[in-house]
Amino acid sequence: QVQLVESGGGLVQAGDSLRLSCAASPRIVGIYIAAWLRQAPGKEREFVAAITSSGSTTNYADSVKGRFTISRDNARNTVYLQMNSLKPEDTAVYYCAAALHGSAWPLGPYEYWGQGTQVTVSS
Repeated sequence: QVQLVESGGGLVQAGDSLRLSCAASPRIVGIYIAAWLRQAPGKEREFVAAITSSGSTTNYADSVKGRFTISRDNARNTVYLQMNSLKPEDTAVYYCAAALHGSAWPLGPYEYWGQGTQVTVSS
């Protein structure tokens, strides 16, 4: 079955940077919206960022504006999340998600989900 596979998580210090990647496996054609969401222990899953098919329109949660950048490489069918100035409160499992319909913009629902990658930011 189609899966989204995240990579790039890890343990970093506050102020460090990480870049997460999400690739469709097998390749998916026609993804309109790609997004990142995260879930911290004991908390509800929250929206982080979304991007449209052209890459020209993005949306970010207030908590990450100015620090995170979402981008996509359609030739590689891959979406990225560049995370700068990481804070301990960014610690969470990060999930990538995708939707085939523009009506999902920007908060979902999303049809495809990854398994998650752990990001831990120490103080």
